[in-house]
Amino acid sequence: MSDTEKPSIKIEEAKDKVIGAIAETMDLYGVTPAAANLYATMYFKDQMTLDEMRTELGMSKPSMSTSVRRLQDIEMVKKTFTRGSRKHTYAAEKNFFRSFMAFYCQMWEREAKMNLEAIEEAQEDFIEVIKDSSSTPDIVANAKKYYDQLEESKTYYHWLNDLVESIRSGKIFEFLPKDPQD
Repeated sequence: MSDTEKPSIKIEEAKDKVIGAIAETMDLYGVTPAAANLYATMYFKDQMTLDEMRTELGMSKPSMSTSVRRLQDIEMVKKTFTRGSRKHTYAAEKNFFRSFMAFYCQMWEREAKMNLEAIEEAQEDFIEVIKDSSSTPDIVANAKKYYDQLEESKTYYHWLNDLVESIRSGKIFEFLPKDPQD
């Protein structure tokens, strides 16, 4: 190995460390190891075609297509336009704040929406039980207890929606700066 090759090898080794760490932690985003590897590899590229991805990672066409689609769904990869080329190209989102915000806001909104809808329906059922003349005092007491428990849990889901709004609006960075000054 010549002296001029050493820096290039060092760069590739450094990139491999980051690629490995990114791929290892992408399970937080609910992606498969194949999609995680794809994103981590794309992170150091400007853009890649599907053929380049397959060649670089040795992925099957279906696995690669599924991985790209999943990464697009969570806004970690976007389709890019290259003038004069008919091949689709894709670029990894390199702004981790944007990735975090897009993914977690989607998940938190989904959690709040689904649970608030279920709570509303369940509370209607509890009210019916409470008003039902055939309900025993014990059954009414249980229904009231569960109704109140669900009412208290709404506080969390409303807070979660507020958190999403503060992230989307950027207001959260007033309280938790991206680059805190010492």
